Amino acid sequence: MGTENPGRPSFPARTAATPFAAAPPQNVMPFSSSGPLVGSEASGFRPTPPAAPQPTVPFSSSGPLAGSQSSGFRLPPPPRYNDPSVPPPASNVPPTGGPFQRFPTPPFPSTVQAPTSRVPPVGQPIAQTPAPPVSFRPQPQIPPVPMGAPPQSVNSAPPNVNVPYSVSDSSFPAPMTNFQSSFPGYARMQSNADLQPPPMQSPFPSHQGGYAPAPPTSSTPFLSHQGGYVPPPPVAAPLGLQSRDQMQYPGSGAPGSIQGLIEDFSSLSIGSVPGSIDPGVDPKALPRPLEGDVEPKLFSEMYPMNCNPRFLRLTTSGIPNSQSLASRWHLPLGAVVCPLAEAPDGEEVPVVNFVSTGIIRCRRCRTYVNPYVTFTDAGRKWRCNICSLLNDVPGDYFAHLDATGKRIDLDQRPELTKGSVEFVAPTEYMMRPPMPPVYFFLIDVSVSAVRSGMIEVVAQTIRSCLDELPGYPRTQIGFATFDSAIHFYNMKSSLTQPQMMVVSDLDDIFVPLPDDLLVNLSESRSVVETFLDSLPSMFQDNVNVESAFGPALKAAFMVMSQLGGKLLIFQNTLPSLGVGRLKLRGDDLRVYGTDKEHMLRIPEDQFYKQMAAELTKYQIAVNVYAFSDKYTDIASLGTLAKYTGGQVCYYPGFQSAIHGEKLRHELARDLTRETAWESVMRIRCGKGVRFTSYHGNFMLRSTDLMALPAVDCDKAYAMQLTLEETLLTTQTVYFQVALLYTASCGERRIRVHTAAAPVVADLGEMYRQADVGAVVSVFSRLAIEKTLSSKLEDARNSVQLRIVKSLKEYRNLYAVQHRLGGRIIFPESLKFLPLYGLALCRSTPLRGGYADAPLDERCSAGYTMMTLPVKKLLKLLYPSLIRLDEYFLKASAQVDDFKILEKRLPLAAENLDSRGLYLYDDGFRFNIWFGRALSPDVAMNLLGADFAAELSKVTLSERENEMSRKLMRILKKSRESDPSYYHLCHLVRQGEQPREGFLLLSNLVEDQMGGANGYVDWILQIHRQVQQNP
Repeated sequence: MGTENPGRPSFPARTAATPFAAAPPQNVMPFSSSGPLVGSEASGFRPTPPAAPQPTVPFSSSGPLAGSQSSGFRLPPPPRYNDPSVPPPASNVPPTGGPFQRFPTPPFPSTVQAPTSRVPPVGQPIAQTPAPPVSFRPQPQIPPVPMGAPPQSVNSAPPNVNVPYSVSDSSFPAPMTNFQSSFPGYARMQSNADLQPPPMQSPFPSHQGGYAPAPPTSSTPFLSHQGGYVPPPPVAAPLGLQSRDQMQYPGSGAPGSIQGLIEDFSSLSIGSVPGSIDPGVDPKALPRPLEGDVEPKLFSEMYPMNCNPRFLRLTTSGIPNSQSLASRWHLPLGAVVCPLAEAPDGEEVPVVNFVSTGIIRCRRCRTYVNPYVTFTDAGRKWRCNICSLLNDVPGDYFAHLDATGKRIDLDQRPELTKGSVEFVAPTEYMMRPPMPPVYFFLIDVSVSAVRSGMIEVVAQTIRSCLDELPGYPRTQIGFATFDSAIHFYNMKSSLTQPQMMVVSDLDDIFVPLPDDLLVNLSESRSVVETFLDSLPSMFQDNVNVESAFGPALKAAFMVMSQLGGKLLIFQNTLPSLGVGRLKLRGDDLRVYGTDKEHMLRIPEDQFYKQMAAELTKYQIAVNVYAFSDKYTDIASLGTLAKYTGGQVCYYPGFQSAIHGEKLRHELARDLTRETAWESVMRIRCGKGVRFTSYHGNFMLRSTDLMALPAVDCDKAYAMQLTLEETLLTTQTVYFQVALLYTASCGERRIRVHTAAAPVVADLGEMYRQADVGAVVSVFSRLAIEKTLSSKLEDARNSVQLRIVKSLKEYRNLYAVQHRLGGRIIFPESLKFLPLYGLALCRSTPLRGGYADAPLDERCSAGYTMMTLPVKKLLKLLYPSLIRLDEYFLKASAQVDDFKILEKRLPLAAENLDSRGLYLYDDGFRFNIWFGRALSPDVAMNLLGADFAAELSKVTLSERENEMSRKLMRILKKSRESDPSYYHLCHLVRQGEQPREGFLLLSNLVEDQMGGANGYVDWILQIHRQVQQNP
């Protein structure tokens, strides 16, 4: 995997076809509220078009363009076709025209015209005539329009200007390298690896409706043609013409029209390259999420009293008003909820205690009082925003209304002004007294666990965290170990040291001294410390290779069932004895690619799912820590975490010297982060809509009640929404997430997040208000779930198909009014969707086949991705790549230490300079890549005497020089900014195979690699499918 192109400082780059020019979306702010939505105004709120929306120009550089340059692309060898399902490149490929026009996005076409030497009439196909070489002519320039702000003066350039692109602007990534391979299972794919002719400038100026678009950076072998003809310049209408309070970009009206129809989408032109009839895209012009996840601002500005998007994100904040409209939205319609997300800096979720009145709720639908309820009848009644019922206001909660109908005590009522609030729950919200925090540790002590050093690291970490376990002085703790027998430990506070009791009858498990196995930590502290100090030496000579994990799990359940709590399992050996024993599977190559392939990714034995159901019923959450270098069937073990709200942490081939720090950090975070115990969560929504499917780690107790024995800030849940009524009559839909839980301090609480969203009647509006982060989060969970019932290839195809369908539907919105020609069009809000879709198909749970990821690693990554919050998931799919050496060589006084972390590069090997030092960070690990020609001084400063050694044997540590200190500061800062997982640092040198392949090259998602598409090929493939008639 990943061993192609071992050491290549310079790669042939893919040709640039046409770049993007951008025209702003129509109404980027589709709704603006007519004032704060409080009180009686909220329910009658009507979305109105904004007065002066800010056009955002997605892919144009914000600095002046540096003249017309042409890039030096070379023709690479044609790709290999070793996959029978992938045809060789067709000779009759749709060419096309047009620079990257910027408009809100549509889908991708498939019958596209390309310019020939003489421009044919519109619509005339020219598959036979390749465009001849043309002479390069410099063109006048026009300043680009910076993204996000309306253009100030753009009428300085004549309307028929031809705009070249500067190669030098760093805001656009370099073209992609060609890894020669193809993506299995995509029958219609055509590679464009052989599209690299010498660079040329087209003689045809760019025209759409006669205006020159604002260009992005990058030189292009030719400029745009709409439908293959050049319209004459318009008679009037300078480029600065404003219409509907917006800068109008090239419309595509009839030649000579003053202002064509407004194009309301972003687009990217696919142009045929001179000397070739294959289509091409300028890789530099492709959109990339180099700023990471950007939460949608528009939505929160429209509804300022909504909860923060880190708690609740909708896949589109424009809710369709009818089932027929919803059926045309081919992306997931739903939400991602992270109920305990860490609050933004400086903000705390306010805690409200209704001591005298009890919690104020709607008596019909049980909605909690929130900023969107309205008060009437002089303050004596309040109307529920979700079901519209009028409720009485309790006497102790009464307040007069002011002239605008708002309560006069609003500033003292956070529940009426804040979208997120926490209520202290009275006794009627308790089935039993609030439980104390309980931690029970079930530790594998077989020979492989002892040799790896895992037991020692676990014991030391637990001991170091005893003071920080939440819930002092109520916290309870207990331990059991197992190999071929189960060992219990009596930790009664009256003992000086723990007593071990061994149960070797695995068929009839019983628990000796059930009352003394789970003890109060503050009372038995010295006994617990003695046990943890002696645990590593207790089993250091153990040579037992068996694992009675199933019986041990049942025993732990028996100990914990009185209280519930968190069960932490440390597992190093495939369960081999007693109930729940598992066998080796996944080695049979013949299963892959057949209908039985998915069986490897689901539990082999129903025992684990049945146990998970029992554990959840008794409020026990399971976190699985798995360590083996051999197969341990994570698919089965992970089921315990999946249905109990827990997590799976996998450390393949664990060795304490290498992986110890990662385990220490992640176990410590698990033990010390604030946890919500014995929780249930429900989401209520307005009349006519409801959530029907849920995705993540939990057990569904009824149709809409999620049982979560433990929740923390690192867990998110996705859900899909359906319309129950044919037509929605309201103008706003409200959502309310309620999490009822026990806090570690012993208080029963309800955390409530409320959000409002407008109802829209226009599909274009749904697209404009889409949130690509939420869409990708729901997508990922659906795709991973599909791998549990289908082949990997089917899961990947389903991702691609939904992207194609949605872009095709979007394209159809504009196909009649606009000549789309060969352009790919898509909404500005979803410009990164194709790239994230590609990254998802190449992620560990979905990529390739048997040889592309070990089965345990694949399953573990799937369990992890099912729980990740949006930001973390997007970082994993499209990691950051940063160049470090240039920063190290600057004097530290001139450079802000951490600005460098924001200068991300596109994930293509083309951007790796053999003279450079690069940091790759996917949120779970760091890979530091040393270029072959990197200055020896830099390597020496960072690695000391090991600078020439094989890097797999070198450990990075801080050395006595400024450069090393700078590097360690950057790594520390990055770890602190995302503490949920510890980034282990891997060093790799250019050309050091196979490490370079699997650590870095296979993760550069924009390159072709190991049978998978590169970004350009993926875009072209989607483009062709979008253009095909249904």
